[in-house]
Amino acid sequence: MRWIDTPTTRAALPFDRLVAALRERFALGCEVPARQVLEIDAPETGTALTSLVMPAWVPGECYGVKVVNVAPGNAALGLPGLHASYLLHDAVTGVPLALMDGDEITARRTAAASALAASYLARADGAHLLVVGAGRVAALLPAAYRAVRPIERVTVWARDAAKADRLAAQWRGEGLDARAVTSLEQAAAQADIVSCATLSTEALVQGTWLRPGSHLDLIGSFTPAMREADDACFAGARVFIDTDEALRKSGDLLGPIAAGIFGPADVQGTLDNLCRGTAEGRRTRDERTVFKSVGTALEDLAAAMLVWQSLKA
Repeated sequence: MRWIDTPTTRAALPFDRLVAALRERFALGCEVPARQVLEIDAPETGTALTSLVMPAWVPGECYGVKVVNVAPGNAALGLPGLHASYLLHDAVTGVPLALMDGDEITARRTAAASALAASYLARADGAHLLVVGAGRVAALLPAAYRAVRPIERVTVWARDAAKADRLAAQWRGEGLDARAVTSLEQAAAQADIVSCATLSTEALVQGTWLRPGSHLDLIGSFTPAMREADDACFAGARVFIDTDEALRKSGDLLGPIAAGIFGPADVQGTLDNLCRGTAEGRRTRDERTVFKSVGTALEDLAAAMLVWQSLKA
């Protein structure tokens, strides 16, 4: 069994290849059982360790399991609160093939899934990207989107203005036309694509700010208590989701559904529908589109298989 470290994992997942791998895997499908959630007592910190076990496999090829450990007590120890690992196996013999950096896989496949959706839903000439948030996934979004759209300008807003400034400076160092902004309303009104990657529990983006023809990408809100967008963001928009699980887990969807803004039957399609051509993406220049994701083990498996294939090449 090989140990694949962070730099090697990252180098094997350039966004052009990763988006293509996700597109292929969503089109072909794989087996994705429900994730298992384990609560493990951690008396030393006074809080429980939550462990998510996320399996997926392609029969006859690869079987992978991601383990995500969330430890709120780590902050007091000066450690990150989340750690993930990915173990890839041969799906026929069960032989372990490789242990990979699960954090790197998670962050990159999350950004790539948003870019994949945008390849169907954002206007082909979309050049101005607004990133809401300044964390690990947010930092990857411009590179991911540039794999599918001609992004020329990037703005970033975050509650912590200093973090937004640092992220904009980082992007400028990478050759991007990037700047931090203090008015989310003004930035949203100008952007072609608005991509939110936060842990917010209250709506940040308001639908009245969004311009005709814009695309709204919502990455956070993976629990019913979380929100990144208000109900008006969904009114009059064509709504897409990564998987049906989003309708059960995301506060961004549960809120407007409860308010009668739209119903589950109004969702226009999932990523597998888009990738298989059974759902229609953007139809006009001026329609607004919304994509809500909560993540799926299919994406982790596609990324891990790409890493393994890159090492064998």
